[in-house]
Parts: sequence; structure tokens; C-alpha cells
Amino acid sequence: MSDPTRDLIFPTPVFHEKIWGGRKLADDFGYQIPDGAIGECWAISAHPNGDCPIERGAWAGTHLSELWEQHRELFGGAEGDRFPLLVKIIDARESLSVQVHPDDAYAAEHENGSLGKRECWYVLDADPDTKITIGQRAHDRAELARMIEEGRWGELLNRVPCHAGDFFPIEPGTMHAIEGGTLILETQQSSDVTYRVYDFDRVGADGKPRPLHIEQSLDVVDYDMKAPESGEVTAPEVDGVTELMECPNFVVERVRVSGEKDLEQTWPFLCASVIEGAGTACADAAGQTHEVARGTHFLAPSGCGTLRLSGDMTLIVSRLP
Repeated sequence: MSDPTRDLIFPTPVFHEKIWGGRKLADDFGYQIPDGAIGECWAISAHPNGDCPIERGAWAGTHLSELWEQHRELFGGAEGDRFPLLVKIIDARESLSVQVHPDDAYAAEHENGSLGKRECWYVLDADPDTKITIGQRAHDRAELARMIEEGRWGELLNRVPCHAGDFFPIEPGTMHAIEGGTLILETQQSSDVTYRVYDFDRVGADGKPRPLHIEQSLDVVDYDMKAPESGEVTAPEVDGVTELMECPNFVVERVRVSGEKDLEQTWPFLCASVIEGAGTACADAAGQTHEVARGTHFLAPSGCGTLRLSGDMTLIVSRLP
């Protein structure tokens, strides 16, 4: 017997205006976005700054945070006071600020109990000759403070080429910046804590420079981190599945579908984003087939049974480890 409460869950994205944002979320993905420079699509989120409504099915009219709080059985009884993951699409028409995120311990102490922010980027598109900033070259706090004070950004920052299909893990303590002309899918902890190191001397809507967070950044930068030279994916693809990242907070995989493909959903939940192509998705326990295409995001809850995918498409799938 089918169970509609175990069907796939389709959140409605929440959009955020950013001074560096553009219009690709409408032009390339067909989302109905607000006017202005829209930089972020919070596609699967229960964070207070962007709590996704559920658009259809048994849970229509609720928000993802409500499902986490009131129906933990949908998430395999996973523990925690908040839904742990956040999936975004970022449209960087201009470069984002150079920034760094704290780990859980620092964020809990200094940011009102927030989670830290470990994240990763799958590059959906990038203009020719685009680069991306990941890592810095100072050896300790004093050297970093001196290089920031002297504005030695070219010497300090590690920039690498950026191409569609690249993947970049961003550990807490990693100085980083998405540069203009880049479109990425980001999987991260459910946190909105960002320490801004350098903002290219821009001003915000109020005509004033946006705040910097130099002391916090000096606190949290990982001075021993080895900066990457490339984002090329070298992990093997096995039966259409490539593991992109496994860390204490999440596992991220790329799934290619050509024809039919079954994923055994044995995890507390899966987050899925279609990044190319189109097809259908069906959870065995519900028996309902859904049309999906580039820009569709959904959750496969606990107990949904086998996730049956059909079509010609590529997905980024994330879950708890």
C-alpha cells in the first residue's frame, strides 16, 4: 500500500538579493525570482534566514523546519536541534567578498550557538578564464594580519582556474571567494555565519562599505591548510555515481542517469538537486512519479524505499555520513 507521507518532498526555493548577484537564476533556471541582483537560491533549507515552504504533497503548506521539528520520523530520527544541511545555487555576476567561516566550536561560543560552516562547491558554469580563490599563504596570525593591513592581496590569496564540473571542498578556516562569472551549487552545514576579510572597497545599498570581520577571521583561519591547485574531479565513477566529498557533516555525490537508475534510500534522508537534463523520480513507498528537470530540488525521506530515477540527467545528492 502506498504511503503519501513517505513521498518525495519538494521545497519551494527562497531567494536572496546580493550586491554581487545577477539574473541567471531566472534566465538559466527559469525560477520566478524577485527584481534586482539575486545572488542566492536557498533550494533546500530550514534555516531561519530562508526556511523553505513545501509546495505540494502530503506536507504542502508546512515549512521544512516544521517537518524537522514535528515529524522527525521523516529524517530517520536524526538528532540535532535544526535540519543540518543547506543546499544553494549561487549566481556570482561579480566577485563575492574574500571570506572565511568558523568551525562548530568557535561558532557555538561566539555566534549564539550557531553551527559552524563547512561547505563545498560544484561548479555549474564559469566564464572563460574565470578563477576562484581558495586558501591563503600567510603562515601565522601575525603574518596574515600584516598582509591584510598592507593590502597584499595578490601575494596572499591562492587563486586557481575554475571550470564547469569542478568541485571544491571548503573546510572551516579556509579563506575563499567565488569570483564573478561563476555559477555553483553549494552544499553546506545549515549556518549563515560569514567573516568578511576583504570586499574590494565596495559599498552597500546605503552607500557605506560593508562591515569587515578581521579579528574573527584571524581567529579562525587554518594556517596549516594546503591550498588546492585544481578543482578537477578525479574520483572514480562507479555505476554512474561519483563520491565528491565525505566529511563529518555530509557526503556529496554526483549521480548520472542515462535510462533508468535505482538508488537504495537507506539513509535518514537524501537531498537531491537536478543540475542537468530531465526525467522522473519516484519513491517506491509512495508510488507517485514526479517530473523533474534542471533546477528541481527534492528530499527523499526515511522509509521512502528505493528511489527510482529515469531519464537523461545529472544530480548532486547529499546526505548525512
